[in-house]
Amino acid sequence: MDLLRPYLLPITHNLPHPLPTLGANLLTPQCYNQLILNLSLQNPCLSLAISKTLGLGIITLSAIVKIPQILKLLSSHSAAGVSFLSYLLETFSYLVTLVYSARQGFPFTAYGETALISLQNLCICALVLGYGYGETRGPVLASVFMGVVGLGVWALQDEGVVDMRVLGWMQAGAGAVGVVSKVPQIWVNWQQGGTGVLSAFTVFTYLAGSLSRIFTTLQEVDDKLILYGFIAGFALNTVLAAQMVYYWRSPTTANHAEELGKKSKEIAMGTSTGASTKGKGPSTRRRG
Repeated sequence: MDLLRPYLLPITHNLPHPLPTLGANLLTPQCYNQLILNLSLQNPCLSLAISKTLGLGIITLSAIVKIPQILKLLSSHSAAGVSFLSYLLETFSYLVTLVYSARQGFPFTAYGETALISLQNLCICALVLGYGYGETRGPVLASVFMGVVGLGVWALQDEGVVDMRVLGWMQAGAGAVGVVSKVPQIWVNWQQGGTGVLSAFTVFTYLAGSLSRIFTTLQEVDDKLILYGFIAGFALNTVLAAQMVYYWRSPTTANHAEELGKKSKEIAMGTSTGASTKGKGPSTRRRG
């Protein structure tokens, strides 16, 4: 860095006007001066910069993390292998965490993905209800569900309805619910011996994101409730990712290799959430 500093300093000291302000707001003025103006890569500012970069990356990726799952539901016109209970519990957990973090005044980079993922989860829940309960009951149930969620979010953000003490207890419960939300999906995968139309992109991205979020929480948020929730979530995301690999060639699993842009042989897809309950392992494995 010492060799490059004479060449880089004229650049870092003459950045376009909005960038220094954004950098100082993101990193704090002290760390902006140390890292950008002085090019001194030392802790704790370096750790903060890494945390902020990871946080922004997670928020950016969260805008599309559930899109492959939504597209798979729309293209297959089926919710085979997707647990509504799992998404319902996760959505509740994320919405409580979103409101709790916002009302606590935490940096947006520490929780911003919860807002984007919650919106995508709501869409997935509506699609699962629509495909799972038919053309008549499905849309009605989806509409009622969205209305109840909207009313709940309004109540959570209103200090007069839910004060911070109650919201703190809800956040403690939401962390547990967020962890438990993975269990129904893990059970469905094991029960049917495959992952149905569950998106491999979403599962693996969640795994990487939950690991990154542990680091950003340690750096930016002094709240054990949030931290322990992310650690437990990472553990169960690891189980889901392991199932995705284990059941990769199962007939009840959609073509994940094609989804990830890799060449693969054609894999048949199950037609109902209860398909292939007799095999707990990939049915392409020999038995006997």
